[in-house]
Amino acid sequence: MKYFLFLIFGMNFLFAQELTLEQANHLASLPIKCLQQEYPNKLNQLLQDDSELASPKTLHPSFYGCFDWHSSVHGHWSLVYLLNNFKDLAHREEIIQKLQTNLSKEHIEQEMLYFAKPHEKSFERTYGWNWLLKLQLELEQSKEPFAKPLSENLKPLTDLLIERYIDFLPKLLYPIRVGTHSNTAFGLTNAWDYAVFSKNEVFQKVIKENALRMYGSDENCPFTWEPSGTDFLSPCMEEIGLMQRILTEKEFLPWLEKFAPHLCKKDFEWETAKVSDRTDGHLVHLDGLNFSRAWNLYALIQQYPKKFFYLKKIADAHLQFSLPSVVDGNYEGEHWLASFALRAFESKK
Repeated sequence: MKYFLFLIFGMNFLFAQELTLEQANHLASLPIKCLQQEYPNKLNQLLQDDSELASPKTLHPSFYGCFDWHSSVHGHWSLVYLLNNFKDLAHREEIIQKLQTNLSKEHIEQEMLYFAKPHEKSFERTYGWNWLLKLQLELEQSKEPFAKPLSENLKPLTDLLIERYIDFLPKLLYPIRVGTHSNTAFGLTNAWDYAVFSKNEVFQKVIKENALRMYGSDENCPFTWEPSGTDFLSPCMEEIGLMQRILTEKEFLPWLEKFAPHLCKKDFEWETAKVSDRTDGHLVHLDGLNFSRAWNLYALIQQYPKKFFYLKKIADAHLQFSLPSVVDGNYEGEHWLASFALRAFESKK
């Protein structure tokens, strides 16, 4: 598997054409480091009374590391993805052992008990749900021996979240269009991919019907409104990414012409988002926005190379601009940005 990546040697940035095994090892080191790091931690917990006070590891024995629940989930995805694509990844057995510990049957059962609390019905909706389905898909697609038992352990939680999606989406009368966790379009992308892979026609139907209801008549997405101050998802591009999935080519391209007329012109330009302080956990979100734009632009190019070839230089610029921050030594970004970078690389292969 080949990727583009910036390498950091001291204060110098060197551009490498292909991701070597050594570089993959370095990228893997970030989720390895935080997967079982309990603190600092942001629980996002709703307390009914003091009986619910507990440590992150007690509450979430599978996904307590990497600062918060969803970052832990996509940190797990990152490691499974790298194991699947780099057979000689360093610390392979250590990584597998950590995955087996965190994703044990008993730990997933404890996670499900947390989700079963009536007042936690909306916990991680839909951002964390979406990443968990991507982790499930990566495990089920894997040909590695360690993956099948872990996919079976995780499956009950995946099934529970699918039920939550099916229950929730018809009740969401209006889409959430922000560039942060609650963005509805992003929250349906990995979910759709898993619904298709698992041949879950009911789940596909619910996602498609509600996506069309919420987004089918949208026009002229305000690209110039991006970025907001702490975006890490591109509202315009995530909507495109979702509609590209659920519509046929005959349906999608006319929709895109109305939704993003400027994007469809060969002179389209888009400045990368700049980060003023990468030690600020919110401001560093903008590196994620660059990756979000990149992975959706690459997806367009991959599916329609003759039509959207001119977007590659923009996608590359966004990816290349924020890659150094993945390994800049600041936990504010390191606990999650490796996953976003890998997601962009995944889209360009």
